[in-house]
Amino acid sequence: MKLTLPPLLLGLCVALSVAGPARANVEPRKAALHKVALHKAPAVSKAKSAGSRGVQVRRIAAVAETPARASFGQIQGLHSGGDALALKSSVALVIDQDTNEVLFSKNPTAVLPIASITKLMTGLVISESLQPLTDLLTISQDDIDTEKGSRSRLAVGTQLTRGEMMHLALMSSENRAANALGRYFPGGAEAFVAAMNLKAAALGMRDTRYVEPTGLSSKNQSSAQDLALLVKAAHRVPLLRELTTSQEAQVAVGNRMMQFHTTNGLVRSPQWDIGLQKTGYIAEAGRCMVVQAQLAGRKLIMVLLDSTGKYSRIGDAERIRKWLGTSAAAAPPLHHVS
Repeated sequence: MKLTLPPLLLGLCVALSVAGPARANVEPRKAALHKVALHKAPAVSKAKSAGSRGVQVRRIAAVAETPARASFGQIQGLHSGGDALALKSSVALVIDQDTNEVLFSKNPTAVLPIASITKLMTGLVISESLQPLTDLLTISQDDIDTEKGSRSRLAVGTQLTRGEMMHLALMSSENRAANALGRYFPGGAEAFVAAMNLKAAALGMRDTRYVEPTGLSSKNQSSAQDLALLVKAAHRVPLLRELTTSQEAQVAVGNRMMQFHTTNGLVRSPQWDIGLQKTGYIAEAGRCMVVQAQLAGRKLIMVLLDSTGKYSRIGDAERIRKWLGTSAAAAPPLHHVS
């Protein structure tokens, strides 16, 4: 005996079988199960099946086009204004390290989150504290990122020297390593953050504030003008120059050796002579980068903040480098910074 469903109930079954997930973030397994359900759905008609698949494709496309969380710079409208180099960064500053001449400037006083560029101040404070680099530090539960949920290759219980922690924090932007450096500071994490802010004040970084040593918090904020002062101060420290421009390192984690690499591909480029650098990213800050480099026969400091796109800060740096090699870069400086 053939069982025939009423038309209304049959339509409901078909709709349920081809309906896409309600949430925007579709897990791969759920997507796969949905494809199986679509394959096994009753073939009402070729036209209806094709129409259903078209609806599904449009739903998937809508999910793919869902915009990421806006950065502080986007919220402030800093991307609305263009610049001569068509940079993707909403904030940019290029100055001559020796003369303080400003060669390029775009929203240099805007105060924004600076993400892992924070670690450059972390390294500067540690280097000036004269704590032994050979002391063993241990990663603890306190070093786990509970704000952004970022991952780390340094498991709780990992022991590395202070020097190795600094290396991984500055080269590979290891958050747990940076946090451990702050915890082991005399007086603990609170005293370390206070030391970071005192150093910023001493350098004349009037628009800068730190609340923790990793940069995971969007409350760590600064301006391009302030960060140029930080880069200049950090570049005077040979250890910071060495660690930030290192391409890779091996460290013993437990019973095995682990390889870590730089977060900045420009360090490996033969077209760049980089003396110090640091990258950073959180959604609120966008892609960020500071660089000290020898370009066009000058020692320059470059600050790029709130860049959109995974590789856009590198693209912006390349645009600036090429521009510096043209006659346009020979024009008189915009002004001086104190």
